[in-house]
Amino acid sequence: MILSELKTYLQQRGQATLADVVNHFDVDANVARDMLQVWIRKGKVHKLQAAASCGSSCSQCDAATTEIYVWGPAVEGRQFLRTDCG
Repeated sequence: MILSELKTYLQQRGQATLADVVNHFDVDANVARDMLQVWIRKGKVHKLQAAASCGSSCSQCDAATTEIYVWGPAVEGRQFLRTDCG
């Protein structure tokens, strides 16, 4: 995976979970995070924060599915909440 491929992937999708990136590029999660961090430092990508009840209270969600990366600037207060939790 190179930076330009990751850029194209995120631009086309708009957003992706860490698990999506790992599976699409067949890389380790830490490698994917390092590549995403490059775009975050450049201000092109931001990571959405999970709402308090997502990924923490029930502990049933895989952490890689609650790490969402979005192409574009951060929006103040924007969070996500999984709707498929049991």
